[in-house]
Amino acid sequence: MERIESLGLNGIKVYQDDELYTFTSDSILLSKFASVKKNEDVADFCAGSGIVGFNLFAINKPLIKNLTFFEMQTPMFDLINKSIKENGLEQVCFANNVKLQDIASTFNERFSLIVCNPPYMKVESGEKNHQDNIAVCTSEVCLSLSELCASFKKCLKFGGRVCLVHRADRLVEVILELKKNNIEPKRLQMVASKNKEPYLFMLEGVKGGKSGVKVLNTVEN
Repeated sequence: MERIESLGLNGIKVYQDDELYTFTSDSILLSKFASVKKNEDVADFCAGSGIVGFNLFAINKPLIKNLTFFEMQTPMFDLINKSIKENGLEQVCFANNVKLQDIASTFNERFSLIVCNPPYMKVESGEKNHQDNIAVCTSEVCLSLSELCASFKKCLKFGGRVCLVHRADRLVEVILELKKNNIEPKRLQMVASKNKEPYLFMLEGVKGGKSGVKVLNTVEN
């Protein structure tokens, strides 16, 4: 069932559909982790219903010049467009119904900041329902980690940043793929449930950045 939720910030509301993938707390954490500068040209990759981008905009509205969503699944893309219209953001926010591997060259080196809550799970040989809308959001059935990081490199300006959230047990993989694409990790924060080991991490990387990463205190979720 389709519904609309208030984010409780600057009056921003977001459409959700219970029959599609709905956002979780990691999306909210990522939108708070990302640092935003003045006149930022922002992209939300693997946008889903757009929760990361919309919450980032709600928190940092005066600083964001443009916000562009990229979502390959048409039903989720339609939700983003409904939210854009609901909030009267047609002059600031734009949505693209496209796979990240197929982003047009007009977006080459366009963005100063990319936020991304990507699929976390590797595709296992016995996995079923690869085209199910939930599987597309949670597993790398349509977008591999290497393809994701290549899209960051393609679309980031030199000196631009990417902020993403991912599974803690894949931290080394993610860092290696980012570095292959000339994106240097600069800020790292682990996410843990109370009295348990971290299960997620949030990472900011800079295209063309110098080596050296700041490790922040673990956040509880």
